[in-house]
Amino acid sequence: MKQLHRRVVVTGLGILSPIGNTVDDSWSSCIEGKSGITTVDIGLKNNPVNVGGRLKNFNTDEFLDSKEVRRIDPFIQYGLIAANQSIENSGILESDVDLKKVGVNFGAGIGGIDTIEKNKALLEDRGYRKVSPFFVPGSIVNMISGLLSIKHGFMGPNTSVVTACSTGNHCIGTAARSIACGEADVMIAGGAEMASTPLSIAGFISARALSLNPDPDSASRPWDRDRDGFVLSDGAGSLVLEDFSHAKARGAIIHAEIIGFGTSSDAYHMTAPPEDGRGAALAMSNAIDDAEINISDVDYINAHGTSTPLGDVAETVALKSVFGDSVPQISSTKSMTGHTLGAAGAIESIFCIKAINNGIIPPTINLDNPDPLCDLNYTPLVSIEKDVTIAMNNSFGFGGTNSTLVFKKI
Repeated sequence: MKQLHRRVVVTGLGILSPIGNTVDDSWSSCIEGKSGITTVDIGLKNNPVNVGGRLKNFNTDEFLDSKEVRRIDPFIQYGLIAANQSIENSGILESDVDLKKVGVNFGAGIGGIDTIEKNKALLEDRGYRKVSPFFVPGSIVNMISGLLSIKHGFMGPNTSVVTACSTGNHCIGTAARSIACGEADVMIAGGAEMASTPLSIAGFISARALSLNPDPDSASRPWDRDRDGFVLSDGAGSLVLEDFSHAKARGAIIHAEIIGFGTSSDAYHMTAPPEDGRGAALAMSNAIDDAEINISDVDYINAHGTSTPLGDVAETVALKSVFGDSVPQISSTKSMTGHTLGAAGAIESIFCIKAINNGIIPPTINLDNPDPLCDLNYTPLVSIEKDVTIAMNNSFGFGGTNSTLVFKKI
């Protein structure tokens, strides 16, 4: 197989999140410590969860054709909009690029569950003839990649990685490898999710994964002793990745370089991490080795940090096992966005890049009473100014899948 090892850089960014509908708005809210969690109507009788992270002041009809909106699940809509933001930010469509060397790798952790639920109700209430002919194509995970390639004529690799809550990271990492080996010159990569549906929420409640805290301002509180689960949120994040020489030749603005990607499996349990965090530690170590850096070179880690009792402790143990007594500055931006599942890795990769570009590390809000078992520097409550040359992003998922990306200032 071809082994070119080309350098891969980021030339475009796009976000939809509970704290902003653009990169600038999301980042501004992030460093100001603004929570995007609100009281929401779940649509379930007598359920114990009434908070979530939803998009605000947002109408998909302003960005997509109304006919297209009716045919595709909201997660696909969100992915397309964030991806188009990143494409516009990159300027690739205004450049003389070979569309046969432009690809897409965009995923979701769950996919079109909203469309699945609605069509199942139609089937039961009105019969099979009322099920939409767009039900299947409008709900499958790879349709963000498919529709982007159709819209823009991208004829390069067209894939979709699905690894639960590490989907965004895996899509970005594998897309970067497509460029590194010469398979593509440009890749649009990221993740999207809209799983805030009655069935999805009922499943997470049954799994005892969600916070039951009724106060939206304090429900998402990674590493705090009063945390009791994650807050389910919606959103999408998209990065345009590009071969370094290709980007330089067309005069692109380069946001950062991807220098490392590490993956692993816990090989332990469907939903719970091992107490020693060995899988997470292996992903981080693999990413550091791939980046060919020392642990002392890492300035900031955007942690997985979901606000679950088991996960936060396991990640803390993993960080200590990798970095020893030299664990760098950490924060969990999920304290503000909630957990966007398959979109989280992409959204948080963008926050890593913005931290590099702006010299600001975002806070972990609501960390009022640190858990004694979580005793690292998680940047509590307020952001700090710090020169960041290298940042890491952790994303872990159900099934024991782990991923870490490493970004560098350029």
